[in-house]
Amino acid sequence: MAETARRQGGGRPLPPLPRGVNQPPRVKSEPVDREKTCPLLLRVFTKSGGHHTKEDYAVRGKEPKDEVQIYTWKDANLRELTDLVKEVSVAARRRDARLSFAFVYPDKNGRFIVRQVGQTMSYPNRKQPDDSKTLADLHFEIGDYLDVAIY
Repeated sequence: MAETARRQGGGRPLPPLPRGVNQPPRVKSEPVDREKTCPLLLRVFTKSGGHHTKEDYAVRGKEPKDEVQIYTWKDANLRELTDLVKEVSVAARRRDARLSFAFVYPDKNGRFIVRQVGQTMSYPNRKQPDDSKTLADLHFEIGDYLDVAIY
């Protein structure tokens, strides 16, 4: 009886696959009701000319100094985040500026990984395929940092 229930999906669910392991594609996430859902704190680190290295994040409390804290939701797309970064970074306001986004998070051993997730242009008249990708679509998890390289 128990064996039959387990085969039909009645047993314990399998644990989630670790990050980086090929996962089945997720269904497009539903938009968040921003009036009823509390925003999350997104710690954003900007740098001109390239991304910070994983060593820059190695010691907790000694993250890079160029931090911007943004309250947002998981359905925020890279275009929205670009506009928010432009409010605080002069380099990001240049008409030809390109912004590269990367998530920074610890692996199972506690060492940080910097994973690039998309690029946008400073001004929306030069649409990029990544403009409409949301944090949820890119597998953002609460607690991850966002590293933004401005070229």
